Amino acid sequence: MIQVYTGDGKGKTSAAMGLAVRAKGQGLKVGVFQFLKAGETGEKEALRALGILFQQYGSGRWLINREPDKEEIALALKGLADVAEAIAAGFQVLILDEISHALNYGLLPLEKVLALARTLPAECELVLTGRDFPAELLALADLVTEMRAVKHPYARGIGPRRGIEY
Repeated sequence: MIQVYTGDGKGKTSAAMGLAVRAKGQGLKVGVFQFLKAGETGEKEALRALGILFQQYGSGRWLINREPDKEEIALALKGLADVAEAIAAGFQVLILDEISHALNYGLLPLEKVLALARTLPAECELVLTGRDFPAELLALADLVTEMRAVKHPYARGIGPRRGIEY
């Protein structure tokens, strides 16, 4: 099955990480692959401590108003290759966090992600997060949840808080 967590609201990554914990608690083989993100986060530390594979494929630099460089494209392609390896290794839950941004910023070709999704084994759950998903991926999904921003502390100038947003 394919799940998508999207929308302009907070909670997409958090929902996916909660699913990772639940799946691990039920004895499933779980892998988290974060695109664009880099560095230490609470979820990275906690999930690794639980024995969940957790990999990041980001340069740590913002991609807003610029083209990705070769290193950033190579990181994203390595991430997608690692996902394919995890599928072949029998992982049952795979979370591709911020995959829509990797697609929308030109780090990954849509056709490669679609090919991976179309050939997903029946016993594998693929969870995709991010904003502005390509229509083709939404059409393939079995579940699409849209998080909607209603109110957020950022609007009052309150920035990201350790342990809450990262």
